[in-house]
Amino acid sequence: MEQAQSAPDGLPAPARYYAMAAVIVGIALTMLDGTLINLALPKITHDLSATAAQTVWIINAYQIAILSFLLPLAALGDRIGYRRVYRAGLALFTLAVLGCLICAFLSSLPALVAMRAVQGVGAAGMMSVNTALVRLIYPRKLLGRGVAFNSMIVAASSVAGPSIAAGLLSVAPWHWLFAIDLPFGIVVATLVRFLPKNPPGNADVTENKSLSWVDVLLNALMFAPIFLGADILGARESSSMLSAASSIALGIALVLLGGAVGVVYLRRQWRRPLPVFPLDLLRIPIFALSMCTSVTAFTAQTLSYVALPFLLLDAYGRTPPQAGALITAWPLAIFVVAPLAGRLIGRIPDGKLGGLGLGILSLGLALTACLPERPDNADIIWRLALCGVGFGLFQSPNNHTIVTSAPLHRSGGASGMLGTARLTGQTFGAVLIATIFSVADPHNGHGPTLALGLAAGFAAVAGVFSTLRLRAA
Repeated sequence: MEQAQSAPDGLPAPARYYAMAAVIVGIALTMLDGTLINLALPKITHDLSATAAQTVWIINAYQIAILSFLLPLAALGDRIGYRRVYRAGLALFTLAVLGCLICAFLSSLPALVAMRAVQGVGAAGMMSVNTALVRLIYPRKLLGRGVAFNSMIVAASSVAGPSIAAGLLSVAPWHWLFAIDLPFGIVVATLVRFLPKNPPGNADVTENKSLSWVDVLLNALMFAPIFLGADILGARESSSMLSAASSIALGIALVLLGGAVGVVYLRRQWRRPLPVFPLDLLRIPIFALSMCTSVTAFTAQTLSYVALPFLLLDAYGRTPPQAGALITAWPLAIFVVAPLAGRLIGRIPDGKLGGLGLGILSLGLALTACLPERPDNADIIWRLALCGVGFGLFQSPNNHTIVTSAPLHRSGGASGMLGTARLTGQTFGAVLIATIFSVADPHNGHGPTLALGLAAGFAAVAGVFSTLRLRAA
């Protein structure tokens, strides 16, 4: 296996804290904006006299832009510097936030959707080099803790959007949801000067600083149709304009289109020394196994996160506040366990620690699927907390392996693939849960229980991938 270059000595303590603040606040903003608007969609639909299918593009435009530009901007970071890409992404993101706020008050849905796409490009700039910057910020001996802290922020912010939105919507109209990021973006802009520069790279890096626009276009034409097709297949109801059969046919056609473009795109990437889609990194066995671990683990997480509200609300009769409080046991457990996992990195092999965590996650999901007919709150809480403990033990060492198994000058490519694996798993999980709910009633507990059982299976498979890394190391 190709040996990864040693990480640099990192930044001195004062600068390290400021740089890490810039990185974690930025990634928190990008993750929050993926779910912050969801709760307000019904009200936006009413106020703008639009349909639900139209307003959902406020979410889709943001996600598609991220998927389309995540890997190209990561590759650009390898060429011109992660700090430059992060700074440009932050500037575009913050300006787009202001644009979204203006469009919201002007009640222009097309302009708002377009501005959300621009915001997604900015978010992709920050997300694409996030973990690459963490690798440069922390000295090698503390890198595990830095990755764990970053993973903890990602996990917390990815589920905090609806709670924050609920608090703001109780005192202000939905338009102000688009203003939340603005002051934080300005604060981060004052901290980006502390971010480290790329260390000196090899000859390929210095001689190939430009990106092929054909590759960037093909990357977008591969991911966008696959995402749209998966979103259509994942919808539990057909649109008002298409029958259920037509929606399924359209979804399959879009996925196949994206796959066909992907074949052409990946053939172009195969022999490139610095590919936009980092096939060179996937040739490293431990990196490829870590990617498989991440995709299957996030598939399990999405299956369970979608199934749990149906199970708690419809099957067990909990109110929305009660269900929300119960589900919080999962992210709270991650918050507690992630720092411990960071300290164990380097003492316990990442493959073993991740495998242990995924085994615990699989057990927790299986036990949740086997809840009694009338469980009390304690029965639910300890099972979901067990899931959170397992996920917290898995995520940090897995991310650590993905980042450090890549050569230092390809940290951007590794960082971009980390985000791509998460989004791929989440998209696949959404399609699977929709398929399950189409054949098993989601309201009587059968559908959610089946989904949780399948999630336990995916977590177990992820654990196998993680353990196989012990032989590849």
